[in-house]
Amino acid sequence: MKIESFGVEQWMNEWETKCAYNVAETCVESVTVEELLEMAGVTPEQMTRDLLGKKLTYGWIEGSEKVRSLIAGLYQKQTPANIVTTHGCIGANMLVHETLVEPGDHVISVIPTYQQHYSIPESFGARIETLRLKPENGFLPDLDELRALVKPDTKLICINNPNNPTGALMSEQMLKDICEIARSVGAWVLCDEVYRGLTQEDVYSPSVADLYEKGISTASMSKVFSMAGLRFGWIAAPREIIEAVLHHRDYNTISVGMLDEYFTELALSAKEKILERNRAIIRENLEILDKWVQSEPRASYVKPKAGTTAFVKIDTKLTSHEFCERLVKEKGVMFTPGSALHTEGYVRIGYANNKDVLQKGLALTSEFLKEID
Repeated sequence: MKIESFGVEQWMNEWETKCAYNVAETCVESVTVEELLEMAGVTPEQMTRDLLGKKLTYGWIEGSEKVRSLIAGLYQKQTPANIVTTHGCIGANMLVHETLVEPGDHVISVIPTYQQHYSIPESFGARIETLRLKPENGFLPDLDELRALVKPDTKLICINNPNNPTGALMSEQMLKDICEIARSVGAWVLCDEVYRGLTQEDVYSPSVADLYEKGISTASMSKVFSMAGLRFGWIAAPREIIEAVLHHRDYNTISVGMLDEYFTELALSAKEKILERNRAIIRENLEILDKWVQSEPRASYVKPKAGTTAFVKIDTKLTSHEFCERLVKEKGVMFTPGSALHTEGYVRIGYANNKDVLQKGLALTSEFLKEID
């Protein structure tokens, strides 16, 4: 299978361990095990007893009934039977694509978004068309353009809500409109909802899995719950898709790790406390970023509505890759170039990590901008 290089992941792999100020990180600042136990109301002694008594078997193949019930509780209409656990959201997305997409299928994906949603189906021989998200539309899909792209044989429409990298958030009505467009030709809608819940207002945004009979949601513990190290994700979908996914999953997953599942159960049992912590972080940090953008004459953006990332336009003669490479080499500050997301002229800034790192990184970026053309 030939597949395009994964721009974002290759950039992160190259620089995230070499930079002094990582302002490319997309997860809310990770919790420690100690912090998780405190929020979950579990003592270290209880955790030790729980773990020492576990046999390190494969565990529940589809995910334990408890963990799938907790995941289903993040939705309005889902049950444990509609949930299957995966190795992160990246594993969930891969499973959906390899289950649904065949050579010759017509697939539509928004862009910019996580590259899986157009490069994977393309590698399977699908006919890919992309819907460009534009700043003049607040980086939201133009529904007339989507209607024009849809064909009688469209198999799958891929969206991302909240959007990575722009932080745009589709309303429930817009999601329903997209589902209606898909319904007109019987297409599936895959919504990567890995940032769902990280909003600037106290709402948990609607899920496509709850709005459409052919809606598929993917998510994980990485972004919203600050536990990327668990590598724990899931698919929420109609049972027919879950059964089809399980057929493929036997070949590459078998089961998610028992220890990952244990800590996921703790986190989801304490979801309100974690959400309170993480929403406070993204709100405070977005204020910091917004003040910087407003004060920096060479930077502009559409202010994010949700998620952990902002797509910032930089006024420079350098390409986004040249800008980011020089920035990290000369100032130690890491952004992600827009070219890694097939969108030139922008950089992706992750604003949900350590506040001090964000502030110092932005200050050094202003220094750098004064030194270059």
